[in-house]
Amino acid sequence: MMEVSGLMFEDIIPRIEEAVGHSRKWAENGWVMGFGPKNAPVNSLKEAEALPVSFVYREEAVNFWRQIRLMGNDAADSGEQAIEALKSGNSDAAEKALYLASYIERPYENYTSEWKSLYGTVKEKMVGCA
Repeated sequence: MMEVSGLMFEDIIPRIEEAVGHSRKWAENGWVMGFGPKNAPVNSLKEAEALPVSFVYREEAVNFWRQIRLMGNDAADSGEQAIEALKSGNSDAAEKALYLASYIERPYENYTSEWKSLYGTVKEKMVGCA
């Protein structure tokens, strides 16, 4: 386990906290997403749930955005674990938590890449102090 001063990472903790907030709102804030052969735009969970039941791809859209909500919460949970690890000086645990968040984010990297960037930043800092 690599233990380092929490001060070394104090600048990154607010960025992780911001990413946690963003991830928790992935489904709420959404992004451009099309459904069906005509790519009908349904850009958030709220939009999906507001579709009429007769909309052919409503269930697909709702399920997609619900999955995005779950994945965003999972990434945010990992981010919170990273914050706690950094505050306690355990950079190895933080690195693993940020890796998991970036792994969760990977299928949506065309829409968000915060966790990938944060993971890379922490890895660089860890190499610098090794």
